[in-house]
Amino acid sequence: MQKASKKNKQAVASCKELTILPPAKKKGENREDFVELLPPEVSFKIFSELDIQSLCKAAMTCKSWNHAIENSDHLWKHHCLVIRAVCQREIDCDRGNGYSWKVTLLRNYWKSKVKHEWLSGKYSNIHSRCGLPEKIMYPMDADTWGEILEAELER
Repeated sequence: MQKASKKNKQAVASCKELTILPPAKKKGENREDFVELLPPEVSFKIFSELDIQSLCKAAMTCKSWNHAIENSDHLWKHHCLVIRAVCQREIDCDRGNGYSWKVTLLRNYWKSKVKHEWLSGKYSNIHSRCGLPEKIMYPMDADTWGEILEAELER
């Protein structure tokens, strides 16, 4: 019975060792950075789970995160393909012109938000310019406004 008790105490002791945090680092030392510690594929997987705003914020966190995010165009591809549902012509045109996924996303993100709101009929019942919120306008070409007018006529 004492042998089992002794083994249990050893097991508990080794579990405690695993949960003990490392001593606090001295002032001025860098904290450990998972981007520097993990293989690039793992960091990429972690960053690929972030939404657009979080990905942009993560890129501003530190130099190593910025470097990992800014130099990984495929992190932006998924988000770009999501907004392609609203801005297919614009995304396809930008990609055809050789823009990276990131640049294509940055060029079309806010446009896709505004265009989606217009196409969904959010502003269908507004009777004057005064009824429109200030931030819903975005420079759009004639083809885009044509899509919006067609959607309004179908309602």
